[in-house]
Amino acid sequence: MVNVALKELIREKAYDIGIDKIGFTHAEPFYELEESLKKQHKKGHQSGFEHKILKERIYPELIFDQPETIISIALAYPSKIKNQPKRVRGERRGEFARASRGRDYHFVLQEHIDQLVDYMKNVLGEEAEFKSMVDTGELIDVAVASRAGIGFIGRNGLLITKEFGSYVYLGEIITNIPFEPDPPVGYNCGDCWRCINGCPTQALLGNGEMNAKKCLSYQTQTKSYMPENYRKSMRHVIYGCDICQIVCPYNQGIDFHLHEEMEPDYERVHPRLEPMLTISNKKFREQFGQMAGSWRGKKPLQRNAIIALANYRDRRSIPTLLKLIEDDPRPMIRGTAAWAISKIMVKNPNKEIISFLQEALTIEEDSETIDEFTQAIKRLEENIE
Repeated sequence: MVNVALKELIREKAYDIGIDKIGFTHAEPFYELEESLKKQHKKGHQSGFEHKILKERIYPELIFDQPETIISIALAYPSKIKNQPKRVRGERRGEFARASRGRDYHFVLQEHIDQLVDYMKNVLGEEAEFKSMVDTGELIDVAVASRAGIGFIGRNGLLITKEFGSYVYLGEIITNIPFEPDPPVGYNCGDCWRCINGCPTQALLGNGEMNAKKCLSYQTQTKSYMPENYRKSMRHVIYGCDICQIVCPYNQGIDFHLHEEMEPDYERVHPRLEPMLTISNKKFREQFGQMAGSWRGKKPLQRNAIIALANYRDRRSIPTLLKLIEDDPRPMIRGTAAWAISKIMVKNPNKEIISFLQEALTIEEDSETIDEFTQAIKRLEENIE
């Protein structure tokens, strides 16, 4: 077992390199998760973005030879934008959820982990081995962090810390070196149900679990049509969802600006929606490429921008939406644009728009796209005077 003084040296080094919280735990399997993960999988509640091999998410020894300790680290990110400009009347902008702002946290967190691993290799010797992961690894970040005393898992399934609320990025390091485990924290959600009541799609199950496919964060990242029952709930947030964090009492007044690379740029995280509909690949990479919210490419974000314009009832975007239907090669974008037009113009439709959609429909071949056009035309016809 590594002595306490050496463990504290490692902890101090973590703080020196900008890690905001660090915790140590044993590498025993996460037995308590196995049954719930099996149930989630059976019910279809997982998003599909998780690591595919269930047992590797539970048993550290399946992904690392003779694990002794898992070290959890956390970096706090801002919940607000510094010097945010005043909103311009009539300017339709989207929004990226807080966790996706700034430079992609996968890279930022990995760089901090790599620095800590390099230090531990020097102080622990050649026999020390390490495996690190950030978000996309096998282990479940919040489960590791909770067991390592970083915070507790709230009803919304997020890791909540006393200092930074749930506005933290998590990563972990598995090592073959034994450390004294840190104790778990002694605070929890109590009788608070704000996140459950606030979730617009009832994705949260109330026990720290969720139906991930009902979560708006998942829905904004899919590449096919967004089911219509989620579109209004999305409002103008074109990537992710923050509602269960915003309403959490532990997050009230929390806004830390500890890492320059995490500072959000207003024009990136609140982009004007209409220009996004026709943005080039090059411009997309320049504007959004450094953000975690760009990992699925521009197609989902363009679809979401169309939905947001419909939620704004932005009639000024109609010419651009019509142009998409006429020129865009992607059926899903054309179909979503047709839906958006019908929503924006539903109270004041005209025969020219209906005729345009009817003509565009004749060349569609994809069944979902045909249905989107058909329903859009029907919606407008039912309201025409």
